[in-house]
Amino acid sequence: QAGGYDGQFYAQIAYDPTLTSAELKTTIDDLAYRGRRILMPAVAWVLSAGRPGLIMQVYSMFNIACWFALAALLWRILAVDDARRFVAWLGLVFSAGAVSSVRLALTDLPALVPLAVAVWAAERSRPRPAVAWLAAAALTRETSLAAWPGLWSGTWRSPADVGRNLLRGLLAAAPLLAWLAYIRWKIGPNTSGTGNLDWPVTGFIDKWHDSVVALFHPAFPALAWTSLLAVVGLTAQALFIVVRPRPADPWWRVGVAFVLLLALLGTPVWEGLPGAALRVLLPLNLACNVLAVRTRAPLAWLLACNLSIFAGALTLRDVPHDRRELAANREHGAACIVRLGSGWYGREDSSRHVWSWSESGGRLILDCWPRTTPVRIQATLHLQCPTPGTVTVLQGGQIIWSGPVSRSLTTVSLPAVVAAGGHAELEVATDAKPVREAGGTDARLLGLALYDPAVNLSAAPSSRP
Repeated sequence: QAGGYDGQFYAQIAYDPTLTSAELKTTIDDLAYRGRRILMPAVAWVLSAGRPGLIMQVYSMFNIACWFALAALLWRILAVDDARRFVAWLGLVFSAGAVSSVRLALTDLPALVPLAVAVWAAERSRPRPAVAWLAAAALTRETSLAAWPGLWSGTWRSPADVGRNLLRGLLAAAPLLAWLAYIRWKIGPNTSGTGNLDWPVTGFIDKWHDSVVALFHPAFPALAWTSLLAVVGLTAQALFIVVRPRPADPWWRVGVAFVLLLALLGTPVWEGLPGAALRVLLPLNLACNVLAVRTRAPLAWLLACNLSIFAGALTLRDVPHDRRELAANREHGAACIVRLGSGWYGREDSSRHVWSWSESGGRLILDCWPRTTPVRIQATLHLQCPTPGTVTVLQGGQIIWSGPVSRSLTTVSLPAVVAAGGHAELEVATDAKPVREAGGTDARLLGLALYDPAVNLSAAPSSRP
């Protein structure tokens, strides 16, 4: 899948949360590893009633729903009523970790929501709901169990208190442990994730080194600077917890547990810009913001702990696209994606337009759904040639449009074509003389540009009497 990421594996698991489907074993990179984060795929399956046509739609909306849930929950936890509290709220909701989880449909943000509810319930002396919510967080992402110290109540000196809290920790971990036993029985041991932990702070030091080196990469200055600021923010969060100890506060205990996790994270979690660590350590960001607000910490601490918001803004701005995809539409029970075929240089875009150049034309691929029903497609193209020429559009070897095109954009409304079996192709060709894009023999030859294609859809007329 072009542009895919780990979220695609969890989405596939949502089609069979029992993990018994033979297809999962061949399509998931490590089913035993991915399968342990089962709650989000399982909930998507339940909410869609197991209907394949709905599962992907439900799963794709899960992180968005959790994002809004976190925003509402954090507003209450922080009791937002002034600028400082709003800064803390904004810093977490739009942090790089939160936004990345939403954009890539991952488990980090959905795990943070029940974790936050668990700690909030614990500080309100509601241990049973706290244990249940932490168990749910652990089934969403296993690192959530590190928040168990936040559920502690009583004193460390009392054997009764220690026993009671150990029991709560065991109960919170029990569903995950049972699920891991099931996975080992059905699938066997996992082989991935062993490099996620390493010797203390070695991965963190490497991350600092790589972040500074990235500043000298001229192609991606915004990404390099925002990633460095995010690392500075993580460092500030760890320092805030360490230098301002509050062992009696459940949020501080959560924070110190994730500071320990930060120190142990290995290179695979840190690598990349800005890196997965910002998602994994979202509970540390949450704990710091709650403590900074409630202890009236200096504003400098609050701002420093939320520096990843700049990387979050960049993540929102630079949403990845399939570099072959030019347009898409969904209406009247049908859907269609317009992709570049052979002959085109590739997708280019701005804030207002999407286009592609070619030397003398190329193919356009129309992928449609449903596959079993013919779809009628009415396409509109906007064409431009640097030198005047004639452009011809063919389908199945037959000319369906031909006309002059010059430097001014020409809008072409094509006759309707029918995609049978979910697929149709158009061929766009021109006899216009191409020009070089810039000086040099290796510059592109530009003969035809296609801007902002659009498709309108409807069911094709039945051929049956």
